Amino acid sequence: MDRLEALPVINQVRERRSQRGWSQADLAERLGVSRQTVNAIETGRYDPSLPLAFKIARLFEAPIEALFQAPAP
Repeated sequence: MDRLEALPVINQVRERRSQRGWSQADLAERLGVSRQTVNAIETGRYDPSLPLAFKIARLFEAPIEALFQAPAP
């Protein structure tokens, strides 16, 4: 059985955060995570868990698909 390779995820978290004038620390506090976690999500080094992705989407009042997308093949 072939293993599926994880695709890198493109996300709009940094852009949405900047639009609101929030620092990484501000967003981290609102999400209940560390600033380092926010940085890792924004730079693509860490994909958030599904519950955290939903929390981010709710916070930005956007559907998950608007924040996280797989790159085009």
